[in-house]
Amino acid sequence: MCLGVPLKIINIIDNEKAIAQLGEKTTLEINISLLDSVKEGDYVIVHAGFAISVLENEDATEIINIIKESNITQ
Repeated sequence: MCLGVPLKIINIIDNEKAIAQLGEKTTLEINISLLDSVKEGDYVIVHAGFAISVLENEDATEIINIIKESNITQ
């Protein structure tokens, strides 16, 4: 099963790379080259290190809350 994870873009490095935040403490370098426009503060779905779509903030918050409630990360 494949899983895309919602992450928040906190720093855009260049046209291909950005730093994204997972939770409160974890950051990852991700590839953003598949998206036409992404900006700092956007939430994106990341699969295999690639941002594959931009999420509305409300949708991202809902997904993150569902993940937290289901204890997937523990």
